[in-house]
Amino acid sequence: MRLPHFIGCFLVHSPKMAATFAISPLPSSTPFPFHFHFHKPYSTQRSGSLHGTLFSPTTSSPFLNRYRAKRQKCLSTITLAVATDSSIHQNQNQRGSEDKIVLPTNESSETLLRIRHTCAHVMAMAVQKLFPDAKVTIGPWIKNGFYYDFDIESLTDNDLKKIKKEMDRIIGRNLPLVREEVSRDEALRRIMALNEPYKIEILESIKEEPITIYHIGEEWWDLCAGPHVDSTGKINKKAVELESVAGAYWRGDERKPMLQRIYGTAWENEEQLKAYLHFKEEAKRRDHRRLGQDLDLFSIQDDAGGGLVFWHPKGAIVRHIIEDLWKKIHMARDYDLLYTPHVAKAELWKISGHLDFYKESMYDQMSIEDEIYQLRPMNCPYHILVYKRKLNSYRDFPIRVAELGTVYRYELSGSLHGLFRVRGFTQDDAHIFCLEDQIKDEIRGVLDLTEEILLKFGFDKYEVNLSTRPEKAVGDDNIWEKAISALKDALDDKGWTYQIDEGGGAFYGPKIDLKIEDALGRKWQCSTIQVDFNLPQRFDITYVDSDGESKRPILIHRAVLGSLERFFGVLIEHYAGDFPLWLSPIQVRVLPVTDVQLEYCNDVINNLKTKGIRAEVCHGERLAKLIRNAEKQKIPLMAVVGAKEVETKSVTVRSRFGGELGTMSVDDLISRVNLTTENPSSIHHFDISN
Repeated sequence: MRLPHFIGCFLVHSPKMAATFAISPLPSSTPFPFHFHFHKPYSTQRSGSLHGTLFSPTTSSPFLNRYRAKRQKCLSTITLAVATDSSIHQNQNQRGSEDKIVLPTNESSETLLRIRHTCAHVMAMAVQKLFPDAKVTIGPWIKNGFYYDFDIESLTDNDLKKIKKEMDRIIGRNLPLVREEVSRDEALRRIMALNEPYKIEILESIKEEPITIYHIGEEWWDLCAGPHVDSTGKINKKAVELESVAGAYWRGDERKPMLQRIYGTAWENEEQLKAYLHFKEEAKRRDHRRLGQDLDLFSIQDDAGGGLVFWHPKGAIVRHIIEDLWKKIHMARDYDLLYTPHVAKAELWKISGHLDFYKESMYDQMSIEDEIYQLRPMNCPYHILVYKRKLNSYRDFPIRVAELGTVYRYELSGSLHGLFRVRGFTQDDAHIFCLEDQIKDEIRGVLDLTEEILLKFGFDKYEVNLSTRPEKAVGDDNIWEKAISALKDALDDKGWTYQIDEGGGAFYGPKIDLKIEDALGRKWQCSTIQVDFNLPQRFDITYVDSDGESKRPILIHRAVLGSLERFFGVLIEHYAGDFPLWLSPIQVRVLPVTDVQLEYCNDVINNLKTKGIRAEVCHGERLAKLIRNAEKQKIPLMAVVGAKEVETKSVTVRSRFGGELGTMSVDDLISRVNLTTENPSSIHHFDISN
């Protein structure tokens, strides 16, 4: 059967709908019936079905005439843009081909970097024109734009509009950017003449000479090493936007003055800015802080303190599922699970070196019975103590221990950010004690385990970096070379592409860092594998080799998820709160048409729970509102029960993704749900219709 050429555009009527769909034709006729099953990734009603009659191109009908009149309008509508890595994809034309707007980065485009740096200077100039008493500090380019910090009274959104308008005037004047070299004394003289105290401190921190200054025309200048565009006219003012204003301590020190930081974004052209703003809006829709509140997953309570996470019942269920999967996979790969204390004597942290190198991130010590204790910032020393509890032989290796261990680290209140930056969090920590010739195999095993776990959660795109020996390091050259070679061999054997960060390793050993890519193409640092030559020496851990001599083992640190809190935040944003069926805190919500069916609904719930399905009943409202509430709560499956369902001992199932799935027995529903969730890595939507 040959389908008319216009069938593929039937659904695209809304600028908010980018639909993918399957066509299920029925026996051929003219006209003939059809059925669409469609999936809309970014709308509230995520999927469903359409039924109707399809006419041939020569058929005349009121519907078809209206369709033909609107055809071009429908198909030329720009649909949702989705960021993938550094690109924005937009499906725009009638043949379904894909236009790709590539968003450059500071690393890939020096022009963009220069534009952003110059925008920071232009903004500072604009601020001082509008607010002559404002004192300037620093204004760098950043990932998606630029910022500048000012010592000024609090700014408002209306102030930002005025600043942007003044920036546009400066850009329109096409003023040249001129580099000048001056002596330190001359730079100091000019700064003092302008009464810019923060610039004096910046000048004192600059060690190189001569001092470089960049002028915008003859009206404004700043201490700066560059680079910049040749003139302000090189900036497309329609590709620049001021985004927000926030408080920031000078030099990031809470003991110093609070400044006003203005953030802006800048791009090479207007199309890039539009694509970025769309990406930003989609990221806002997925913000885990908002979804965590809307879906009642977690909270951070002011009464308890910032950065301390409260896992609510639904969030705790997801955490339990994550932990259970994590433990099962680790035990299957011969890891021994540990539970260790949250505090230890301060002496332990002195031996480990944390008090010397990590003290600023540790909480204050506490005195208990004339001994000093401290909350743990890391789990490593505990696992080493477990290793040291007995004499180990070379025959015992490799020894693998793992723990979901909660640690506590001090973070400035201004740096706290939902689940991504907290003060107490649970690391999926593991340590491997092995021989030198076992490093490669153990690293390869960790790579396999990492991939297995991440695939379960739908992450299959990674950025991998191998960091080598820094200038200052412990351990001799030979062992560093062996370790780096083993890490390279393991990555090559795995077949993963990776970048080498020369000199980027920790002082105690080389490492592999893995970033996962989410649905918006953002990359998140989660997994890390680090070889450590330092702690085995500090704790003097040994084993007995085949000659009966005492030798030092190799220690490998590794984490797959990083921390449960941060990984949960990434999961929320990756799925926009629409968790896969196997991970959803509530898999089925049973909805009675009236309370008359409530008793049967409770029986259904009990049956589902007995079979391991997470289910609840919701009643007391009209059915339409119950369905609407379930949609808002992103419940994957709804089982509607009316008089007919009670009589036939059945339920009518509705899916957020599959639409109406029809009436079925409770046993059939249980069978389909269990079949769908048997292999989590293959299920990211909730279609149990097959």
